[in-house]
Amino acid sequence: INDLVLAILELLKYHPRVLYLDIDVHHGDGVEEAFYLTDRVMTVSFHKYGDYFFPGTGDVKDVGEKKGKYCSVNVPLRDGIDDMTFQRIFQPVMRKVMEMYKPGAIVLQCGADSLGNDRLGCFSLSLDGHAECVKFMKGFKVPMLVTGGGGYTKNNVARCWAYETAVLLETKLDNHLPENDYYEYYAPQYTLKTRPQQVIENMNVRSYIEQIKKEVIENLKSIEHAPGVQMSEVPPDNYIPEMNDDDEDENPDERLGQYAMDRNIKRDEEFYDTY
Repeated sequence: INDLVLAILELLKYHPRVLYLDIDVHHGDGVEEAFYLTDRVMTVSFHKYGDYFFPGTGDVKDVGEKKGKYCSVNVPLRDGIDDMTFQRIFQPVMRKVMEMYKPGAIVLQCGADSLGNDRLGCFSLSLDGHAECVKFMKGFKVPMLVTGGGGYTKNNVARCWAYETAVLLETKLDNHLPENDYYEYYAPQYTLKTRPQQVIENMNVRSYIEQIKKEVIENLKSIEHAPGVQMSEVPPDNYIPEMNDDDEDENPDERLGQYAMDRNIKRDEEFYDTY
């Protein structure tokens, strides 16, 4: 079960089109796969690609299929990308996405493993550079669901999501951390913002970034207009069945929806003692 897919499915009850944006260092393969054949969700992923990096998917040529063609947007990046280089491709691509797709809602996954110093990541984004993506998308004034994601250096994960929550709330935070039970995790600086300790060479040369940006934007131009959908009546959040005399053996505190009850129907060719 993918929690982000479930969230997007819920948003689709109210919005004709939903944009999923992933700035985790890993490709957003699970959400992409779930909506690869539909134009009601556009998935956009900025991620490390190549060198057998997990999960190994997310080529720029992976654009979706059938009705979902050109609604999967992949921006494959190389090791060591810094703030300036990242924004050089992020902003024009996302500006074009918003222009062509016109989503009614955005789901933004802020994986902190794209920060510098992450144990598994290989990017060199600073806290400000990472948060700039949040600030940029907020500027479109489209309803957003913002979530966490990956992140394997726990003190930097906490820094990132605290800071980006403040960005969303337009609240300024003091760079000096207040004393708390976890204060020593942030030694020796004890500050919100830190400089990356390890320096990874930026392999994203200008020519490569321009090539990827050009290809992605050309694909987006292939979307003639924002896809429309006839919205049906919004289904209820849940369904509570009526209890009758035949339900005495069932737990009265358990409420099953119609879909769950249908799945419990025993087929003649199946043999199970319990469900």
